[in-house]
Amino acid sequence: MTATRSTRQRDVISRVLTDAEGPLGVAEVLRRAQADLPGLGIATVYRTLKLLTEQRRIHPVALDGETLYEASGRGHHHHFSCNRCTRVFTLHSCPLSLPAGGMYPGGFVVEAHEVTLYGLCPACAAQDS
Repeated sequence: MTATRSTRQRDVISRVLTDAEGPLGVAEVLRRAQADLPGLGIATVYRTLKLLTEQRRIHPVALDGETLYEASGRGHHHHFSCNRCTRVFTLHSCPLSLPAGGMYPGGFVVEAHEVTLYGLCPACAAQDS
């Protein structure tokens, strides 16, 4: 395999994650990347995700026991997981209000937090109306 092809694979996988509306699992990264690189294999996706993580271009998100991946540099955000279609979306507003100074009642000093909301995404909720 040539260095050019490897760079193209990295670029396509990185673009898939940058363009995604939320974090993606390995199988979904593979499916989306194969639109540009039909011969792309799962082992290459795993190697590339590891490399992009080491380079801090992407980062893993643990959600319900699965590791998903998303582009780095998106600032403070949280996730919404649809119970019906199983897609995960990025939420750009924080639903959690912490007291001033990062102190949580009981003396806990909050340094960071992650929130995942669960329910129906707009498309799935519209199917019920």
